[in-house]
Amino acid sequence: MRNPIPRVAAIHDLAGFARTSLTAAIPILSSMGIQATPLPTAILSTQTVGYNDFTLLDLTDDMVRILDHWERLGLRFDGVYSGFMASTAQMDSAARCLRNCLAPGGLAVVDPVLGDDGKLIPTMTPEMVAKMRWLITCADLITPNFTEVCLLLDEPYSPEADLPTLKGWLRRLAENGPKTVVATSVPLADGQASRKPECTSVLAYGRDEDRCWSGDCSFMPAYYPGTGDVCASVLTGSLLQGDSLAIALDRAVQFVTLGIRATFGQGLPNREGILLERILDTLRAPLGSYTCRLVD
Repeated sequence: MRNPIPRVAAIHDLAGFARTSLTAAIPILSSMGIQATPLPTAILSTQTVGYNDFTLLDLTDDMVRILDHWERLGLRFDGVYSGFMASTAQMDSAARCLRNCLAPGGLAVVDPVLGDDGKLIPTMTPEMVAKMRWLITCADLITPNFTEVCLLLDEPYSPEADLPTLKGWLRRLAENGPKTVVATSVPLADGQASRKPECTSVLAYGRDEDRCWSGDCSFMPAYYPGTGDVCASVLTGSLLQGDSLAIALDRAVQFVTLGIRATFGQGLPNREGILLERILDTLRAPLGSYTCRLVD
């Protein structure tokens, strides 16, 4: 029987003080009319960026028991959406959830959380990178940031990559399995980076159409952890609502940009993330403009 409310199994960590991972995915998906069912990978005291003494409880064994129960119940989800992993074994559990709990025709999303700014995040290892290269082959959609694109392809990190290079990299990732690759925090993808240093882009590649879309994000002089989780969550919700890739990309880019604008200048530590609670209601409103464009 079809679920009257779409369900998503959200395989992420739960950070106690943060607006990242499950504390971002659950309210975003709920605001979009989607039931988010958490399969937690770890419990942290805070998110990992900007904190040196956070605690981490690894739930690798618990994930197996949770999936055992879900499978006995015969649960099926319209989407399975994974993010932060605390061990390579957890990626096996994520693949198991995709294989056994995703409804026919459902959406498989992998956010390959590995690093940023050209380096791995503190809990990641080269073994985790290698295993993630396998996990993304199970996905319909992956949402790496620019650093993670480089890590997944074993390419040297450089923010100077031009558009043909970027498109080639996304095609290579799509050849590994995912039909859609959405890369965040990439250099401005229209050949104008030298004249528009105030912008970054989100670049989306659809393998079936062999087509790229770009959405530009105006620069604000601040960095907020969790914006990648926010972007991936909105993309997932939008696609499950039946939106096209272009509309989903527009919605995600505009929501993240609004969140940054709502937060900047409030005097809060950047490590606390964007003021998500201020803008959740906008997810129920129609888009006011359409800014994403096709790129050659």
